[in-house]
This record gives sequence, structure tokens and C-alpha cells, in this order.
Amino acid sequence: MDLLGVLLPQRCAVCAAPGEELCRECSDGLRRLGGPLCSRCGAPTAWPVARCRECSGRRLAFASARAAIAYDRAAARLVRAWKERGLRRLANLAAAIVVETLPRPEGVLTFVPSDPGRARERGHHPAGRLAAGLAILWELPVEPLLRRSRRVRPQRGLPVAERRKNVAGAFVAAQPAPRTVIVVDDVYTTGSTAAAAASVLRKGGARSVHVVTLARAVRGHGLDSR
Repeated sequence: MDLLGVLLPQRCAVCAAPGEELCRECSDGLRRLGGPLCSRCGAPTAWPVARCRECSGRRLAFASARAAIAYDRAAARLVRAWKERGLRRLANLAAAIVVETLPRPEGVLTFVPSDPGRARERGHHPAGRLAAGLAILWELPVEPLLRRSRRVRPQRGLPVAERRKNVAGAFVAAQPAPRTVIVVDDVYTTGSTAAAAASVLRKGGARSVHVVTLARAVRGHGLDSR
């Protein structure tokens, strides 16, 4: 008998029901973002558009951003369990959800680097683990192309303009970037973090940068992260 399983029985990260780490009902309840979408930032739209109201007029260094699921309350519980409660195995589940929902890209995977202090507190690097899981499932190389140049405040709760200022200059190149790069992160909210990371990669040699996240904030849910 698994003593750890007896003392700490596994529960669903979303509804806390005993059993699987994500029960079938909660998994089926996650809102997949299949389209139509904004071609640039991946926001759900009434019909396909090149640029939506959310990203129109903004200078975005990435060519496209795509997420597997909407960042609603269920997704927020899943992400919180993975990032803050230390349930590292959920990174593989998150990678599987992404692969089931999004088409396989071409290029080299990298990830938004974690703040060293937060990484020590959590004991792991969520975006790095997600990128590693995607690298296996998509059979793509993954490289640590970025590093933090300074500590930033958490993005949660900041207005869009403050988010951009907060992450401006927060990343530097760790090594020259290949021609096509896919930046992996956990949640896309306004795109400020993704755009800052993509800008550094473009300056470092990348001709095309794409963004892939597990979840994406969608207007009306009232939740945010990055």
C-alpha cells in the first residue's frame, strides 16, 4: 500500500474530489480556445480577424500568441495548484492539454524565465517545466534563451500601462536566438510579458517569435496573472 497516498490522498486540483489530479468532469469543463481567434494575439473573436480591439495599435514583437484554454475560475484553480501549491506533476498535464488543443509549431522552444526569488520559494519553475513537457510531446528542442535582468513586481492587479513598464527591460538574452522561437508561459493576460520577452529574442537574432501558453485571460472572466 502507498503510505503517502493514504496520508495525502490525491485530489482534483479544481474541485478537490478524491481521485485523479484533474477529474474527467473538470477536464471536460475547461474551455478550449478553438476559434475563431485574432490571428495576432489569439483572443476569441466573433469571426477571424488579423488584429482585434485588444491588440490593435500595439507594437507586439511576437508574430502570434495561442493558448489552449480560457483563464476562468477552473483554470485559475488548476494554475494555482501547479504554481503556488507545488503540484509539479500538473506541468505534464498542462502540456498534454496544450498539445491536444494547439497544432504543433515549428521552431525552438524557450520559456519566460522565472524571478529567482519566486523560483526558490516555489521550488520549481512552472514555465520551464511546461516547456520541457511540450518539448517531449512535440519532439522539439528547448533552450533557455532568456534570463531575468532584474526583479519585477507581480503583474497581477496592475493596469495594462503599468504592466508594460513593469516588464520593460526585465529580460536579456542568455544566448543567440535561432531563426524561429516559441516562447512558453503559463498564462497570457495582456501580452506585456510575452511582448517584452519576444522583443529581446528578436534583437538576439530571431526572425519570428510565437507565444504558447496553457491559458489566456478572456474578457468577462475578471481574472488575471501575467
